[in-house]
Amino acid sequence: MKITWLGHGTAQFEAPSGEVLVMDPWIEGNPSYPKAHIIPRVDAIAVSHGHFDHIHDVLPLAKRFSPKIVGIYETTAWLESKGAKNIVGMNKGGTVDLGFVKLTMTHAIHSCGILDDGKIIYGGEAAGYVLTWQDGRRIYFSGDTNVFSDMALIRELYRPELAFLPIGDHYTMGPREAAKAIELLQVDTVIPMHFGTFPLLTGTPETLRTMIGGGVTKVWDLKPGTTVEW
Repeated sequence: MKITWLGHGTAQFEAPSGEVLVMDPWIEGNPSYPKAHIIPRVDAIAVSHGHFDHIHDVLPLAKRFSPKIVGIYETTAWLESKGAKNIVGMNKGGTVDLGFVKLTMTHAIHSCGILDDGKIIYGGEAAGYVLTWQDGRRIYFSGDTNVFSDMALIRELYRPELAFLPIGDHYTMGPREAAKAIELLQVDTVIPMHFGTFPLLTGTPETLRTMIGGGVTKVWDLKPGTTVEW
């Protein structure tokens, strides 16, 4: 499994079999996107919610690669109205099997308005995902959220080993809340995201490490564009 954090809330996963899943693609205009990074292949895109910094590049990637596009029903319906094909609308608690990975939609605490022609329209609700790979390993990609007590249910039901969690504060949870999320999830490794992109997003991986103290969870502080194997 090759994992590349592409800055802010965007991540790229390459399965051992070669397929590529991109989460919440924001490339153009993303100040933390690694400019030298080229996405050579996209088999599927998963969208956590409809804010511009999470769906901005869904349509360009869809036009280029014709991937499956997974998201909550209302957001995928909007994407389809803009010309996207291969749409897979779903809702919380459901699972979509893409062959190389299964996506289970989970709850998130966040808003989900879509900016369209200067107006904010209804985009359903924000969500997260549990990614179950063919070898049984699971990753929890929370999307934008605050901590919520039902993260303990995500642990109980799916037992993810790795989690992507926002830590920036202001628009999502900060390090204090993320530390509580880690306590509820009991994951082995956490990859912080949604921090440092703008001055308002003040949370840092160092602060998160301090908050979790001497716990067993490893904070994997990836640099945008660096690919790691997991």
